[in-house]
Amino acid sequence: MDVELSNIAPDTGGDISLNQDLWAELNNATICKPLIELTLKGTPLLKFGSGDPRILLCAGIHGNELPPQVAIVKLISLLNGKDINGTVYIIPIAIPYATMKNSRRFKGLDMNRNTFKDGSISNTILKTAQKLKIQAVADFHSTQPQSNPGIESVFSSKKPCNESFKIAQHITDQTFSKVISQEKAGNLYQGALEDEFNINGIPAVTCEVVSRNGKIDSGSVERSFMQMKSFLDYFNICK
Repeated sequence: MDVELSNIAPDTGGDISLNQDLWAELNNATICKPLIELTLKGTPLLKFGSGDPRILLCAGIHGNELPPQVAIVKLISLLNGKDINGTVYIIPIAIPYATMKNSRRFKGLDMNRNTFKDGSISNTILKTAQKLKIQAVADFHSTQPQSNPGIESVFSSKKPCNESFKIAQHITDQTFSKVISQEKAGNLYQGALEDEFNINGIPAVTCEVVSRNGKIDSGSVERSFMQMKSFLDYFNICK
């Protein structure tokens, strides 16, 4: 595969093949053998292309939100061998241990509320992105039906990074999701990966599709995949 593979955190490793619902969707993908090897050792980071723009896509901050983790592996297959305009970094399974356990939490904590905490995997992702001079981020999730938000949506904020809102508008215009926008990052979900990126001057969005926790409901992978491709389209990544 035409991709650089690395690992950014040694304490998150797990055997994702033990998550039967996830593995049933992934085990035929070309990336799976090297991905399994990486996830056993911690949080994998994949790199495609070079130069600007430099963007990051992430899935699996909540291990029991499976559709985006499947969709992002499909995206990896799409990008492999493509002529990339810029650099695309991908964290497909942010917390392999939590994914293995089909758990929202890791070490008893919600990692999407602890990005400001030194040593958390979400904080490591933030610091890694800063080191790599990432220019925009999309974090992909799924939401339980009849929960919060419970609808297909894209979270964003207008301050301090107005481009967050512009990216959300672009994705929702293309996918018919709903924009959920805050006036200022951090007002609604303190410690969320998206919010902390925006607070630190890197425009970011959170994309949600609808699926039961720990399951892959019909159409959810395809919808998440559409959101990912729309994020790439905003930056004209694929020539």
